[in-house]
Amino acid sequence: MNRFYYNCIITLLSISSVGYAQQNVLDLASNDSFTIAVMSDTQLYKEIETESESNNVGEITNEVLDSQTQWIIDNFENQNIIFVSHAGDVVDVNCESQWNVAKKLLNRLHGKVPYGISLGNHDMTSTGDTYLFQEYFPASMFESFNWYGGNFENNTNSYQLLSSNGIDIIIIHIECNAPDRVLNWANSVLEKYSDRLAIIITHMFLGPRETPVEDTDFYDKPKGMMKWHKTFGNEGNSPYQLWNKCFKKHSNIKMILCGDQSRTNALYQKYLGENGNLVHVFLSDYNLNPGGGLRLYKFQLSENRVNVITYNTIDEAIVKSTRIVPNFTEHCLTITDFF
Repeated sequence: MNRFYYNCIITLLSISSVGYAQQNVLDLASNDSFTIAVMSDTQLYKEIETESESNNVGEITNEVLDSQTQWIIDNFENQNIIFVSHAGDVVDVNCESQWNVAKKLLNRLHGKVPYGISLGNHDMTSTGDTYLFQEYFPASMFESFNWYGGNFENNTNSYQLLSSNGIDIIIIHIECNAPDRVLNWANSVLEKYSDRLAIIITHMFLGPRETPVEDTDFYDKPKGMMKWHKTFGNEGNSPYQLWNKCFKKHSNIKMILCGDQSRTNALYQKYLGENGNLVHVFLSDYNLNPGGGLRLYKFQLSENRVNVITYNTIDEAIVKSTRIVPNFTEHCLTITDFF
């Protein structure tokens, strides 16, 4: 079995990389680089006010999702985007009119670039029912693709298998506050593909650690792995429970990507799995600032570097946020023995 060793420096260029020219971070991809693009919280729909379809006041549009999917299609070859993920809250209101728009825009990717969706709390009912998502994005849509590994509960949870530059990757999409039955499935998948670099996409993970009581708590309280949840009632698992019941147990998990917390906007933290593996966790949710922030993870192997970029596809600019905690400098990521 081959062993691939490298050190990757993660630089979050979305915050304060003063002097780093935009054209450099978005240069054409080299032969030994690849990109994973992550959308999140694209729930900025216009011309809809309530869940009642009769209250629509005009044609429903979504400038953010429209611009991001179009940018990906226009750039997936020159950036060598091998995968696109949505980290949840595809819609704002779980109704057919918004899912119709989402389906139309996400269909741009279909058959052109592999993609997956991790459902957010807005993409389901408060009890965790995902019937509308299953209607618009059933497993049958994806089963013919060789990169589609499998699913649980009709694509509500799914995994994808990718390979690039000799690296074998599994990406697992897990719904927001997934109950134990989902984690049992995820544990079995991760055990089966323990020889692949694993990336977890789940909507809710980083944010205020304790349940916010006041609105200011979303900004001011200590941030990290959340110990509270929003969906599934007593069945729902908080991010802290997801970590302890599943994520920390698998040595091949190196990254967890999430959204959900627009008042945090972006966050980076590191955790240690029970096997000693370092897990890098990135939050990105730009729907209040002002929307359009697409996260790009550019793996540049010959430079031993992963550039983490947030690009506003509406303004065509690198996102610079004033609400981020100032811990986005350079971080070292070492990946060994993962295939």
